[in-house]
Parts: sequence; C-alpha cells; structure tokens
Amino acid sequence: MKGTKNTGAFFGSAKAFFVLLVLVVPFLLTADTAFAQDPFSGNPVAKIARELSPAVVNIDVETMVTRSVHPFANDPFFRQFFGEEQRRFSRTVPMKGRGSGFIVSKEGHIITNNHVIDGADKITVTFSDGRTFEAKVLGKDPTFDLAVIKIDGNDLPVLELGDSEATEVGEWVVAIGNPFGLEHTVTVGVVSAKNRSIHAGNVNFDGFLQTDAAINPGNSGGPLLNLEGKVVGINTAIVPFAQGIGFAVPVNMAKQVMDDLIEFGRVKRGWLGVYIQPLTKEFAEAYGVKEENGAVVSDVLRDSPAEKAGLQRGDVILEVDGSGVKNHQEFVMKIRQKLAGDKVTLTVIRQKKNIKVDVPLGEMPGNEKQTASRTGGSKVLTTLGLEVGEMTEDIRKQNNLRKDEGVLIAAVEEGSMAQRAGIRENDVLLEVNGVRLSGLSDLEKADVKGNSVVLLIMRDSRSFFVSIRTGK
Repeated sequence: MKGTKNTGAFFGSAKAFFVLLVLVVPFLLTADTAFAQDPFSGNPVAKIARELSPAVVNIDVETMVTRSVHPFANDPFFRQFFGEEQRRFSRTVPMKGRGSGFIVSKEGHIITNNHVIDGADKITVTFSDGRTFEAKVLGKDPTFDLAVIKIDGNDLPVLELGDSEATEVGEWVVAIGNPFGLEHTVTVGVVSAKNRSIHAGNVNFDGFLQTDAAINPGNSGGPLLNLEGKVVGINTAIVPFAQGIGFAVPVNMAKQVMDDLIEFGRVKRGWLGVYIQPLTKEFAEAYGVKEENGAVVSDVLRDSPAEKAGLQRGDVILEVDGSGVKNHQEFVMKIRQKLAGDKVTLTVIRQKKNIKVDVPLGEMPGNEKQTASRTGGSKVLTTLGLEVGEMTEDIRKQNNLRKDEGVLIAAVEEGSMAQRAGIRENDVLLEVNGVRLSGLSDLEKADVKGNSVVLLIMRDSRSFFVSIRTGK
C-alpha cells in the first residue's frame, strides 16, 4: 500500500508540474523573445556600426604657423635688440590636427565642430573605405561650436537627423569618431543628463547633452546616435581627467543653424536687445512677483526689437513661446536658439499683471557679412587668392587699430598662394609692397610689378611680413 500511495503522490505532483509548465512556459518564451538578443546578428550597436560608419568621416586639418628656430627668440632682450629682424630666425611650418564629422547630404555637406576646422589652411576628409577628399568651409558658428564643410561628391551615404528634444535621460546612445587618430571607433553609453551648462576655457555653452559613451580628443564633430540610428547630438567636449563625462551639442540646434551656414556662411542669429539679470527673492518681494522662476529685464536697448515691441525695464519674463524660464541663463539660451526673423511670444509680469508680448527678432548687430571686393587695383590680390572687404569694428578693436588702418581679408581661396603662405580669413592687410592701406580705395595705389609681392599682415595685434613669389 505504501508503494501505491507514493505512486499516486508522484503522478499527482507530475500533473501539477505539467499544469505549471503549460501556464508558465508561454510566458517564458514570450519574455525570451522580447528581451534576448543574438549577440552577433541581432545586436543593434553592431548594426549601427556596420551600416552607418560609411557616413562618418575623419577630418585632418593642417594650419600653417610661424615658429621661431632661435633658442633665444622668447627672450625679451633678444626681441628688443633684433626687433623686426627676428623674422630671419622664424619659419612657417604646418601644424596638424584631427577630428570627426558626418555627412548630411548626398552632395557632400558635412557637419563638424567649429573648433575642429577653425583657422585650418587645409582640410582633408577620409571615408571608412580609405577614400580621401579635399574639403572647403561653407560656414562656421562659434556660438554653438558648429561648422559645415563641403566635399565634391554625389549619392554619398548620409545620416538621418533625429530629435534631441525627444531623447530621454538613460537612453542608449552610440558615438562614432576618430579618437586619438584611431579611425572609426565605436563606443556605447547612455544619455547621462540634458541641458548641461559648461562655462570653462573656450567652452561657453548652455544645453549640452551629457553622455558616458567614451569621447576623447578626435571624437569632436562626430555623431551621437540613438539605437534607431538617428543623430541626436554632435560630440564636442569632455571633462579632462574624468571618466565617462562627455558632452554633445543637441542635434536640434544644428538643424536650426545648418541652412544658414550653407547659404550665408554664418548664422543670422536672433537679437532681442535687452540686458537680463537673475530674479532674486528681494526683487520678487519688492515688485510683488509671486513666481520664483524667471528673468528680469534690467535695460532695453534703443531701437532694438525689444523696445519696438514694448518691453520695459523691470519686466519679469516667465515664459518663451509657452515654455517656462527657470532663470536668466535659460532665457538667454532660449533666445540664442532663435534665428533672425523668428517671432517669439514672451509671458511677462509687469506691475503685478501677466501680459503677452510678441517680438519679431532682429539680426545680431555686427553680424552682417562684409561684402568682399575684387575690384579696383586688387588684381594682384585675386591672383594670390585673396578677397578683401571693409574692416569690422570687432576686428579693429581686437587688433587695436585706428579707423584709417588696413582692410579686412574676408576670404582666402583654398589651395591658393596666399593660403600656402599662411594668410587666414579675418587677418588684416596693412600694406602691399610698402603702400599703406587706409581703406579699399588705396588698393588702386598698390601697382605691383615684378615677380613677388610683400604683404604686411596683422593678426592678434601683431604685424608680420609675408613674401609671396607670384611667378609672373
């Protein structure tokens, strides 16, 4: 009888186990199908690397710089004694750098960081298959550290631009780039945070995406991709000596400025025309403002879009286009993201009343492109590959120049004699073969004869001569 009892118990347990399998196994199979991945063919990162790497490029830049070859060149006595003669102890040498970029049009438009190509005399783009192309700069935007360069091509592979606003903290992302010259390196991480503000050194930016995907020198300008293979950011900066702290410009900002960079070579950035300060507890209490977040208008510039729209000193700005303003820095960031011609609606508290103010933004003063000139006595400059224009006030102040000194070098032709000699855009041309230039009209006096030309150039408040053999 014991055997019969044990047999019945066994079959009872087996039946219960069978029922359990019937109920649970389908769930296990479903769970396995939903979450498990084939580490070889089903890995989304491997697919991204395989299919999208052809649209990511390495960027090599070369900049001609003047270096002293004399061991005492930096000695104050040496400089005072030899003066301009110390040019004999200097030579122009190439300085090389590397970065990354990605193609956004089949015709060869490439997005990268401004700091990757800024000041470069030669830009070479290398594809993952080893092909190389010479590139030219179409436009630069130092504010967002973005640039667009162009290569000659057609039907090139491109990356699709995603929506950085929809990107969530904790979302997986993939970085592809050229860290330390290690071409087409793929790293993986998550979006660690959004709207990071970095104000250190040459980086002054609000709105970064923070990621722990490994980013190193050389990654700059490369794409940060979500698992759908869409670009959500442009890798830009890192925290030195930190681990897993990198920053990317949100791609939505690149979308805003890219068309302007391609068409105009610059960004027609929106201008409101106000001075802003933080909303303090004391100010809020004195002005009867109940809100804790906002920005205070401390002054309104004359003839600015803000003045024309009716903004006043003491106005407290709470919202931009219905989006709340946490503080004065966030307000500035929101306006910086707008372009000239955009219309913004500001929610303002004035004398304890909420009002709406519609402001059509103007263009930032001093941002107008200088018209380059190739006319009137400047044939030699055209031969050298130079375009010149009227001086801007900013360049004049940077170089401590008077109003009657020099003309602006507005553009340097790629591969020209001037570029090979190390002349750069935004240099100041002071003299041509000893003829002093106080404006564009003086170029008519610079009648260059013979096989060489000597230009007196100023850069960063320092002048130097550049001798070029024209080969006439």
